[in-house]
Parts: sequence; structure tokens; C-alpha cells
Amino acid sequence: MASRSFGRLFTRQEADQLVPRLEVMLKAIQRQARGLRTGLENLVASNAALAGLSLREVVEREPALRVQAAALASVIEELEAFGCLLKDVDRGLVDFPARIGGKVAFLCWQSGEPHVLAWHSLEAGFAGRQPLPGAAKPLLN
Repeated sequence: MASRSFGRLFTRQEADQLVPRLEVMLKAIQRQARGLRTGLENLVASNAALAGLSLREVVEREPALRVQAAALASVIEELEAFGCLLKDVDRGLVDFPARIGGKVAFLCWQSGEPHVLAWHSLEAGFAGRQPLPGAAKPLLN
């Protein structure tokens, strides 16, 4: 796998400081994503010709969905401007590039956790989450 470059590497404390703000932002992102999905489902249900199109094609054709998608993208960009990565909107998963054991890896936080409790290698993803030393057990869902 090619080496990845990140704008910054977080310490556990730096990531923890962002958690309260990210929790609020994720609620907004999840609300906007649900609204976009509902709008898309309603539109496709009322116009069968749209059913065979990709999400991108439907959004490009429908001005109301374009506005919703742009608003969602804007909040995601705001979150990722901190230097972290939104990995899963529905689960509320955010990764923070960090140096762990001398290697670049991800501190991994899930919405609902009081602070960063886990980490995983760049390749492992959520399934490879491991608890940080001294941390409570991370959420599994």
C-alpha cells in the first residue's frame, strides 16, 4: 500500500478536545443525510424514470436535492477541516491520523463515546479497532 500523507497527526488529547464539537456536528450531518435520503426516496417513488439513475445523476437533475447535498457536503468539509476524517455518517465514525507505536495509524472515535477510546491501523478500519491503553471499552456498533 502506498504511503499516505496527512496534514497533521493528532495526540490523543488533541482528538479528545474535538469530541464535544464533533458530536454536535455529527448530529447535524446525520440529520441532513436523513433529509437527503428521504427527499431522494420520495422523488424516486413519485418518478419511476429516476429509479435507474445513480444518486449523483438524480441530485444533479433535482435543484432541491442539489441544495441539500451541497449543505451536507459543506458541514462534512467543516468537520474534516480540523484534520480528522469522517468515515461513516450513520455510525458517526471519525478517524484522527496519529502516531501510535512509532507508526502512523488512526485514533478512532464513534459518536456516543465520551472521548477517543480506540485506534486501528491505516488498513484495518473499524473492524480492526483496538482499545487504547487505559481506555474504557469502545462501542461496538
